[in-house]
Amino acid sequence: GRAKMAAGGGRYFCTAGRGMEPFLAQEVRARLGATEVDCITGKVFFSTDAEAGELRRLKSGERLFLLLKKGAPVAVSRNKGKMLHEIKSLVTEEPKYWLDVTSIWRNFHGKEGRNDDVSQENRLLLKRKSEETSTATKRQKTEKVGAAVSEECQAGTGERCVIPERKNDQNCWTESDTSLEHPSQSSGEKPTSNNEPLSFSFRVSCRCSGAIAKILSSQEIGRAIGVALVKQCGWRVDLRDPDLEIFVHLNDIHTVVGVPLFRLPLANREYIRTAGLRSTVAWAMASLAEISAGAFVLDPMCGLGTILLEAAKEWPEACYWGADVSDSQLEGADVNIRTAGLMDKIELLKASVKALPLPSERFDAVISDIPFGKKFKTTKDIQVLPDILQEMERVLRVGGTIVLLLSQDLHKLMSDITNSAENDSPKASSVGASETTTAKALNIGGSSSFPGNGVEESCLISQQACFVSLVPNGIYKVSLGKMDAFIHKYKKISTAGNW
Repeated sequence: GRAKMAAGGGRYFCTAGRGMEPFLAQEVRARLGATEVDCITGKVFFSTDAEAGELRRLKSGERLFLLLKKGAPVAVSRNKGKMLHEIKSLVTEEPKYWLDVTSIWRNFHGKEGRNDDVSQENRLLLKRKSEETSTATKRQKTEKVGAAVSEECQAGTGERCVIPERKNDQNCWTESDTSLEHPSQSSGEKPTSNNEPLSFSFRVSCRCSGAIAKILSSQEIGRAIGVALVKQCGWRVDLRDPDLEIFVHLNDIHTVVGVPLFRLPLANREYIRTAGLRSTVAWAMASLAEISAGAFVLDPMCGLGTILLEAAKEWPEACYWGADVSDSQLEGADVNIRTAGLMDKIELLKASVKALPLPSERFDAVISDIPFGKKFKTTKDIQVLPDILQEMERVLRVGGTIVLLLSQDLHKLMSDITNSAENDSPKASSVGASETTTAKALNIGGSSSFPGNGVEESCLISQQACFVSLVPNGIYKVSLGKMDAFIHKYKKISTAGNW
């Protein structure tokens, strides 16, 4: 069936990197008061009547869409024509509904400040100019289409969901982008008229996987939907700069059609000059750290400062410190902090994480991306891990929280340590933590209220463990694009006796 319309609002979905779905589900509830929240791999569906400004503030999702359709998968048969007819009916079944959704889309774009959305008037001027001077080849057009959706991230069961790093973000899934352009409808031949409020230019981006992909290509599906929209709504195809992008995702689980609400992905932060760690993962780590007003927060291996930036933007009432041994990383972090206007919130110092020039038990939270596995692969490097962990533990106050991002190797190492420490005691949480576990930890924009879980009393601390006073408090597997990583959370329950 079609998505249900809410008065003054609507039904949405947001794409998410693998492992980020529980964070996103909890965030839409906490930040937007969302209802009917439904999580699947790579997407979170929800209803809300929040304004555009509030929707734009979502921090754990990739890209936000207004939902046009969510239904059962297309029935697969040998008859391609029959299947294409069913796909076309996604558009032709309820024409009024498409116009309702596009008018919600227009309202958003009429009301919001256009930092990244060119105004209609400017866009028409730009379009006219580009049509007069354009000698763009088909190849360049294709590149533009790819770039326009390069940060998109979608995954059905069993698919890889690749979130490209910002620096090489050309074409996350261009192999399945598709657009329709044919001579009678090419963008140069029918100029937009101001007297046609619903005459959109559009492009279809299609992603197809599972059984249907063996029979129909994304191009065939995109063309069928494109032709139906041209006939039914009188819209025009424009590959280069469409007013509207129609996103179609077909797989063995569902059929989803949506319209991106904003031109830029939510994960592109306007306040981050040079991206380090993926911003969504950095935000998730900060959200687990239970940062309250007046708290002291440290990232002892801060790199370009992404974790500190995400934390200070969301929880501005705390004080942040970042340390790193690299001058170039600290310079980059400094530029990022200035760009974000957070000079009064974040202090930087040059120091080794193995010997921090900081007093013991000073910090309420320590959050860090430990970069082993990417940069350090030798056993010798792994051997310094206990020194690093011990130093983090030393500067943390009793009752404080440590949140670490670990590579697969380090995750295994840490799990072995804590497993030998726990023996028969109950586990705090497992990988792929449930939304409830995440919900307990997440605390958006407010002060912390962490429910005790009784693990403190039952946990037997091993003398050999690096963390002699810390109790595991959750493990979350997340995707960093080409590799998986694990967020580990710990609570400090006593003063360590070894320093």
